[in-house]
Amino acid sequence: MKIVLDTNSLIQSVGIHSPYRPVWNSILEGENTLCVTNDILEEYLEILQRFFRPGFAEVVIDTITECPFVEFITPYYQFNLIDADPDDNKFVDCAICADAKYIVTNDRHFDVLKTIRFPEVDIIALKEFVKLLHK
Repeated sequence: MKIVLDTNSLIQSVGIHSPYRPVWNSILEGENTLCVTNDILEEYLEILQRFFRPGFAEVVIDTITECPFVEFITPYYQFNLIDADPDDNKFVDCAICADAKYIVTNDRHFDVLKTIRFPEVDIIALKEFVKLLHK
């Protein structure tokens, strides 16, 4: 299935010993397709560089850009569905344009999407998505 990972979900899933590693593995192994935009990749890189050793962020970004199970999306419209943190809208726009099944996120700013009927965007918590992968 197609998914969009918010940055915090990506950060939590790339660690080898993370309980959320199955999310990252599901992309690398082709069980899921990660949908990204250039803006999302830029944010991934910026935040990964803050939290991990030098060079790790570049390895993750290179893995994403070279992975055959990653779909690059170019949104031509900005839906602006999240007012509380407008920077999160890049993930929503990507999910809508990619027709992704879920945005995987623990960020409560995305909860507003549960009240919007169109365009419909489903969110799922990282922990719940891992449970879904194990079924």
